[in-house]
Amino acid sequence: MIRLDTIGKQNGRQILFVEASAALQRGEKIGLVGPNGAGKTTLFRMITGQEPPDEGQVIVERGVTIGFFSQDVGEMAGRSAVAEVMDGAGPVSEVAAELRELEHALADPDRADELDALVERFGEVQARFEELGGYAMEGRAREVLAGLGFSQEMMDGDVGALSGGWKMRVALGRILLMRPDVMLLDEPSNHLDLESLIWLEGFLAGFDGALLMTSHDRAFMNRVVRKVIEIDGGTLTTYSGDYEFYEQQRAIAERQQQAQFERQQAMLAKEINFIERFKARASHAAQVQSRVKKLEKIERVEPPRRRQSVSFEFPPAPRSGDDVASLRKVAKRYGNRVIYDGLDLLVRRRERCCVLGVNGAGKSTLLKLVTGATEPDAGTVTLGASVKLGYFAQHAMELLDGDRTVFQALEDAFPRAGQGSLRALAGCFGFSGDDVEKRCRVLSGGEKARLVMARMLYDPPNFLVLDEPTNHLDMATKEMLIAALAAYEGTMLFVSHDRHFLAALSNRVLELTPEGLHDYDGGYSEYVARTGQEAPGLRM
Repeated sequence: MIRLDTIGKQNGRQILFVEASAALQRGEKIGLVGPNGAGKTTLFRMITGQEPPDEGQVIVERGVTIGFFSQDVGEMAGRSAVAEVMDGAGPVSEVAAELRELEHALADPDRADELDALVERFGEVQARFEELGGYAMEGRAREVLAGLGFSQEMMDGDVGALSGGWKMRVALGRILLMRPDVMLLDEPSNHLDLESLIWLEGFLAGFDGALLMTSHDRAFMNRVVRKVIEIDGGTLTTYSGDYEFYEQQRAIAERQQQAQFERQQAMLAKEINFIERFKARASHAAQVQSRVKKLEKIERVEPPRRRQSVSFEFPPAPRSGDDVASLRKVAKRYGNRVIYDGLDLLVRRRERCCVLGVNGAGKSTLLKLVTGATEPDAGTVTLGASVKLGYFAQHAMELLDGDRTVFQALEDAFPRAGQGSLRALAGCFGFSGDDVEKRCRVLSGGEKARLVMARMLYDPPNFLVLDEPTNHLDMATKEMLIAALAAYEGTMLFVSHDRHFLAALSNRVLELTPEGLHDYDGGYSEYVARTGQEAPGLRM
């Protein structure tokens, strides 16, 4: 369906692709992987015709429809979420828009004199809407939005009132409803909670078209893709299998290439040593010349490209008391909506509690109550003796001083730390070289999240409260964070939609339900085995 034929592409001084080739066939589900800046988004833009390759060609079969979801969703306002999702469905969306206008006109007393004409036109447009399957389309649009976590109120409300993350879901819903021949999804798992993510997995499993996607969610990639295309050093390499298989094969290929490189280096050293020893002897002139010519003809094996891997080790945190956080008879409501009524909870030292619950169950509210970011309406919340609290929340990124550079932000937090130490810290969280001189105002959401996390973890608290800490983080940074937190000896209370993160770090599960708090000893993997569900309300 789509073929990339020896493409070349350069952005400024950066060479992204050199004679790179790959193909996407009907029904294939492919994961696109590569380090940040390798050219994944550029590849999508070339396939959709937004950017041409400098060399080679991108061939798309005639008549193939492509739906492209990107992180840049553009402006949305003035329509409902349902209308916005249906906007990608072709002519039916235009007819639906006229139908809504006519409904408003019919209800407008100032247009009573046009009633006959409006009724006649309404009948014509309604017939056309039915002919195009419009009512079924609206039903499917609502199903998609429900799967992505929307309430009926949110579906019918003005999309302009939604946050950026919810607008992303609307844009994703538009592509899913469209059901094109080919879906190009650039980080569709961002901004989704666990329930929506699992629903999306099921939707894509049942999608009979072709799929090419990127994602920083390892479990999501493993469930959805059956082939991986890797961008590395300007080339495209295809692996048949899921993400886990790709990682295994890549590691094997690297070891083989390293062994081949070392064998060739040993052979070259031996030949060069012979030439150096005997080049001045006339009796060996023929042999020396023969070996020189042999070396000139040998195709050199390159060593495998090393992926930049970083690690971060926590300095030891001070010991807290055995009771870290206690909630007694806590009540909390927002307007008429009751979140908690008589909640009791005790978090003990060295527990790693993950909080699960459907949208609106009160996951973030629980974290805010524990950290003091919000007050209970009744009951008490107390922290134990010698507890040093660290709280990572999405709003913390908004508190960064936009005029300060990354390095200055770290210096401001730790004025006594040495420059080398702070640069090493910045490097662990993905800020290498000139990146430390970026001003905070130009940082992406992911970069801001990494900077806030670096500032929090350098002088570690003994009680970490984390609200979606892996949002925007790439796989390498997630792995570094998981490894660091696995060695952390303090207490954790966290919310995450990343199942790899949940399974690797939790040893207690707190599930918030309408009936109250369900408390499970054991981590997320034990919770899944015991309940038969990966998220509250979703059966496996």
